Amino acid sequence: MTYEFEGKNEREAIEKAAAELGLERDQFDVEILETQKKTLFKSGYVKIRVHVEDKLVPNGSPSEISVSKTKASPVPQGEFEEKLVQFVSTIVSKMGYESSVEVMFREDKKIGIKLSSENSSILIGRKGKNLDALQLLANVYAGHLGYEDVRVILDTENYRVRREENLVHLAYTTADKVRSGKSSILLEPMNPFERRLIHTTLNDIPDIETKSEGEGLYKQVRVFYKGKY
Repeated sequence: MTYEFEGKNEREAIEKAAAELGLERDQFDVEILETQKKTLFKSGYVKIRVHVEDKLVPNGSPSEISVSKTKASPVPQGEFEEKLVQFVSTIVSKMGYESSVEVMFREDKKIGIKLSSENSSILIGRKGKNLDALQLLANVYAGHLGYEDVRVILDTENYRVRREENLVHLAYTTADKVRSGKSSILLEPMNPFERRLIHTTLNDIPDIETKSEGEGLYKQVRVFYKGKY
């Protein structure tokens, strides 16, 4: 028999399987189905499939054994999600573009909304500014509906993840340049989430420090050397 479980990492998923099936670790085989790295916008997880001999399964049908959370259904669930998806769809339509809008993920106090459109590059805009503006409107609308504590993440063409990967690479590359020149470098203007990613990425490097400079929403991060000269 097979069962599926999820955890923040492989060890947690396996421990959950052992506990909920009432078995020892050496009594079942594990197959890794999916791995999602933790990102700024989404929690990481590992999904496994457990293969167990029928005779070892505790009394009770599979439906009576707690298994992993399934991926979010793309179909809006409840009035809040339906109104939020409709709002985003309407805004994009009023901009003059066709799109399909669905739920990308659901987490505690966070919901991801996915936009699919032939005009994704326009909806993203330069450095993601159009997408950020749409996301801001979606969050304002969520607050209007009484969900001020829910953070809405809007994405299209997996832009957020790709942007995050590029920023992490930029952070490390910049740190190397700063260390080599024993100087400082001022990065491009970024939104608050992107700046936090740069700060977090370089936070544990002893001879490198970061600080935000400027006014308004799109401030710049300065990366500077603080080691021995």
